[in-house]
Amino acid sequence: MAGNGTGSVQAQNVGELTPKGRATRDRIVAAAADLVFEQGVEGTSLQDIQQAARVSGSQLYHYFGDKASLVRAVIAWQGDTVLGHQQPWLCRLDSLPGIRAWRDHMVSTMRRRECRGGCHIGSLASELSDLDPAARSDLAATFQRWISAIRDGLQAMQDRGELRADADVPRLACALMAAVEGGLLLAKAQRDVAPLEAALDTVIDHIASLAA
Repeated sequence: MAGNGTGSVQAQNVGELTPKGRATRDRIVAAAADLVFEQGVEGTSLQDIQQAARVSGSQLYHYFGDKASLVRAVIAWQGDTVLGHQQPWLCRLDSLPGIRAWRDHMVSTMRRRECRGGCHIGSLASELSDLDPAARSDLAATFQRWISAIRDGLQAMQDRGELRADADVPRLACALMAAVEGGLLLAKAQRDVAPLEAALDTVIDHIASLAA
């Protein structure tokens, strides 16, 4: 992310913020998240963010000591946003109908966006994983939260005897996550939801074949 200045200053601790300060910080992060998704981290300057969030440079550095800390805040914001939006479907992944409803939500969302943008978390991972070890670690943890939500649903199915005892639940959850990310990337590149449908349906059909 391009910016003004190379130095780092001490940022305000989130836990010490007043309600007004937290609202300002959230406005900065939300603006940065939108711009980064549209333009990428390197294509987004601090001046862009200041203008979009309607804050001064001193305000920006009051909440974020350097550019890297703002990027990590964007990662946390996107993780909470993506998983929050999916929560009504993620909490129903403990049945095959629930898994298929989540699949339909992912496909319909991508179709509604005309296959533009892809995954907010995946886009950050593609750009940052080889460049910023701290960001890569945060992104890996965010993906793990997503995988854990999938795994919890599959585990509940297995605990109820609806999934065979020999089904490898962690492996299935990881495969379903990989199908989502790979499918979203191909859908974005091809401007067609068919790859996303194919990837998800293949893994879900395999899960169905393991039903007890």
